[in-house]
Amino acid sequence: MSVVPELIESPLAPEQLALRWQALCSDPMFEDIAAKIELTEWGEILMSPVGKSHGIIAARIAEYLRQTLGGRTMVEVGIATTIGVRAPDVAWCSETYLRAHPEEMPLSSAPEICVEIASASNALPKLREKALAYVQAGAVEAWIVLPQTRQLEIYDRGGRRETT
Repeated sequence: MSVVPELIESPLAPEQLALRWQALCSDPMFEDIAAKIELTEWGEILMSPVGKSHGIIAARIAEYLRQTLGGRTMVEVGIATTIGVRAPDVAWCSETYLRAHPEEMPLSSAPEICVEIASASNALPKLREKALAYVQAGAVEAWIVLPQTRQLEIYDRGGRRETT
């Protein structure tokens, strides 16, 4: 018996995407990779494993945020956004945020800071789109780290705030 693909005629709402993402995470077929799955606004599955350098940079950023701001850091946490369920490389949140969002999967509201790290496998325009989506989903700031040029783009509700 063949399965007929679902016809999606318009982008899905964050709530619909959250339900799809939860179903994928519950599916035994995806049990070893569920945390690495992102969904586009059309429900398409994206998977993007990272390399060693990328992982080291993410760990350094997470450590810096935790030591500087306190609170908690998370990696690859699913967030329901207007462009799909996306997972920033690193996210920082306060204890207040944690109490307000117990055990959500995916998160319905972005943590206060979401960080994406540029690499050869992800285009800068797509990272900028994700940064803005995190801010729209509630992040106070979204950062794009550009390791090759040692630059940082910071986005907030006003858009791109600065590049350092």
